[in-house]
Amino acid sequence: MPRQRGELRSRKEHGASLHHLVWRLGPGWRVCSSAVLGGGIGTRGWILNAQVPGGYPRLDPDRHLVEIAAAESLDGPGAGLMTAADVTDRTVAEDGGVTATVTSGLGVRGWAAVPAEGSDAALPPGTVNIVVVLPVPLSDAALVNAVATATEAKVQALLEAGMDCSGTPTDAVCVAAPDPAGLPGEPFAGPRSRWGARLARAVHGAVLESALRHP
Repeated sequence: MPRQRGELRSRKEHGASLHHLVWRLGPGWRVCSSAVLGGGIGTRGWILNAQVPGGYPRLDPDRHLVEIAAAESLDGPGAGLMTAADVTDRTVAEDGGVTATVTSGLGVRGWAAVPAEGSDAALPPGTVNIVVVLPVPLSDAALVNAVATATEAKVQALLEAGMDCSGTPTDAVCVAAPDPAGLPGEPFAGPRSRWGARLARAVHGAVLESALRHP
């Protein structure tokens, strides 16, 4: 199966020049993600990570992502993320066939567990967006495990970059792997499993590079 890399694309919105990254996965892929469009676990033919202006004014980010996808001729179900960060400044790291792509802006960051009450209101676009592509099929449990491993690797990288935080309030993770096609798929993706370790190193490398660029 060919290696999947995010393609940088540009667009104009209300006179502003913006960019987005597109993964044209095609048939035979599953994605597990916290994406605002197409989140959860399911068959996905594409992934979109779209830059939007700071102070994002729209209240329908899922519809907005569908519009961007349509302009890219992306058909069928896909996963869409948003970020106010400059996606042209993405970082990419690979390890043993696993590719991690990160876009980040770390101006608003903190710890996940804080005394303040949470909110049910819609949050602004994600800040640290992680898209991981693996070359091997994963079981449902391993897909969920892979998201957890990516998050752990992200936090490790932020701490190593000297940041006193676990991330930002709107981080998102997206993991793509080939569909097992009725077979079990890899059962594990924790940090000490073969593919989880590779995923962790790729995410760690990409997040660390991004964090050091944007202290």
